[in-house]
Amino acid sequence: MHYPEPITKLMDSFMKLPGIGPKSAARLAFYVLDMKEDDVLDFAKALVDAKRNLSFCSVCGHITDKDPCYICSDTSRDRSVICVVQESKDVIAMEKMRDFHGLYHVLHGTISPMDGIGPEDINIPDLLKRLQDDTIEEVILATNPNVEGEATAMYISRLLRPSGIKVTRIAHGLPVGGDLEYADEVTLSKAMEGRREV
Repeated sequence: MHYPEPITKLMDSFMKLPGIGPKSAARLAFYVLDMKEDDVLDFAKALVDAKRNLSFCSVCGHITDKDPCYICSDTSRDRSVICVVQESKDVIAMEKMRDFHGLYHVLHGTISPMDGIGPEDINIPDLLKRLQDDTIEEVILATNPNVEGEATAMYISRLLRPSGIKVTRIAHGLPVGGDLEYADEVTLSKAMEGRREV
């Protein structure tokens, strides 16, 4: 079907988002056309502001609008425990649980040789720097329970074994192949309770 060029460009932009195909993009584009102009401008401004004003915490790698992030800045958190996750959205999922009061480290991905992603391509070197602090007693590996997440967890656990730091893996209350961001708080809580040393 032929659409006017502005709609085609808008649809193409929406299709750059994950899970948005041509039909969904068309639906979203026409929805935007039906919005009030002020709402469209607010939406566009929110997109630009998010892109311009958010960065990654220099300590943990979590997405933030100030550095260090609110979690790393919180002096009431348990600084002896670091929970290692794949993405910032996993930090948000873990925080919803309200049972974990330690710190986080965001890897920004997983080791995936098939995709040409090695340990040096994700945030492992910064994790190792953080662990030079003598106050760290435990590292919880909370990568997703899929092939890449497991491989990354195993790599990190082997890397840390000589350090004497306790390394645990969250329990598999999560479905294999699932993502942390989609897990409910109870499942995440049980997974944290059942974590094991690796």
